[in-house]
Order: sequence, then structure tokens, then C-alpha cells
Amino acid sequence: MRGEKDKHPKGEVGILKEVVPSQGKPEDRCFLIIAYQGSEYLGCLLFDNRSFCKHITGVLQFCCDRHITEIGNLDLTYTL
Repeated sequence: MRGEKDKHPKGEVGILKEVVPSQGKPEDRCFLIIAYQGSEYLGCLLFDNRSFCKHITGVLQFCCDRHITEIGNLDLTYTL
């Protein structure tokens, strides 16, 4: 999105800076802004279930300013 040269990050790298729920229809996605080595990147998560999307969006909003690897290690088995 902005910052220095695109570093082409791969894997669970960077820090989650912001989670933005979809502002329009369909409400089955959220957008992630991730900071990595002086640049910001935009990602999108798509879901089949709107209520699950809303739940995960809330979980991720609580995880802002954490490393992606830390977030990836969260135990979400309670959602099954």
C-alpha cells in the first residue's frame, strides 16, 4: 500500500496494524493491514459464513499490534 520498496513478504511475517470489516455487501470479508520492514500491505480474508466472519474479525481486531506468527498460533478450536 505504502512505504518503502515492496519486499514480497512470504509466510507469517510482519505486524497486524488494522482489521477493517467489509463496509458493504457482501459482508463475508475483512481487510488486514500488515506492516513489514517499513512498508504496509493489504490483505483480504474471505469467509463462507457471515457470522463466523464477524467473529474472526473481532478476534483479529483484538490482536492488532501483534506479530503475525503470534496470531497464527492462536488456539481457535473453540470455533469448530
